[in-house]
Amino acid sequence: MELGLVGLGKMGGNMRERIRRAGHTVLGYDRNPDLADVHSLEELVGKLEGPRVVWVMVPAGEATQSTIDELAALLQPGDVVVDGGNSRWTDDEKHAEELAAKGIGFVDCGVSGGVWGLENGYALMYGGDKEHVAKVQPVFDALKPEGDFGSVHAGKVGAGHFAKMVHNGIEYAMMQAYAEGWELLEKVDSVTDVREVFRSWQEGTVIRSWLLDLAVNALHEDEHLESLRGYAQDSGEGRWTVEAAIDNAVPLPAITASLFARFSSRQEESPQMKMIAALRNQFGGHAVEKK
Repeated sequence: MELGLVGLGKMGGNMRERIRRAGHTVLGYDRNPDLADVHSLEELVGKLEGPRVVWVMVPAGEATQSTIDELAALLQPGDVVVDGGNSRWTDDEKHAEELAAKGIGFVDCGVSGGVWGLENGYALMYGGDKEHVAKVQPVFDALKPEGDFGSVHAGKVGAGHFAKMVHNGIEYAMMQAYAEGWELLEKVDSVTDVREVFRSWQEGTVIRSWLLDLAVNALHEDEHLESLRGYAQDSGEGRWTVEAAIDNAVPLPAITASLFARFSSRQEESPQMKMIAALRNQFGGHAVEKK
């Protein structure tokens, strides 16, 4: 099938390549002309045969809103827009309503996989009407990991981004646990090789995970994370997860504590946040602050 892809950064560029490897045609647009196949949204839409599917992979908020507004004026009834960025689920309902008024379908899709997705595949959580999801299904199948799992039609519009938001909240808490354990091991005199302790956990233990593997990668590159500043940013989903928990009276003590721990990293040097920063850089290519 043909796909228009808007946004060819760290995630979008690799997604374009993975979809092409599956035999589909992808026309990509990015503000950086060195990355783009076409040089405007108008040109992108004009080169796609209807019914069109256009996947938006740009930062949440104003960038996504302005892109969808422009696409709404260019696309035709029967076309579908997919928002694969990290938008807040409440925005999805608004976008779906705006596009539906013009006969254009909308699917929201939470995408997880970071810079490793090109080779390993992307975990996909999507929401929307079945008829709209069906038009995008070949792309979902191309992006997902091999095997029976890694892709889910989570529910109606907003469900995909809500599921991805909760995924990221859990991720916050898991990273915090590894970081706290690492700091404690580093602190005591009796443990002389913290890196190898972490490495020993990779097989046969109940806490083994991909995040643990990435922690070992980070420690292999910088054994005591001495080059990093103990500062970790949050990308929004952690806050939204805590807000949703408050709205629904669901206790999330571990996720909430992990979010507040990141706030504390911006006030003073935090050894734990060195590990959080290293993990975010390992799985997502997020920037780190050097000393």
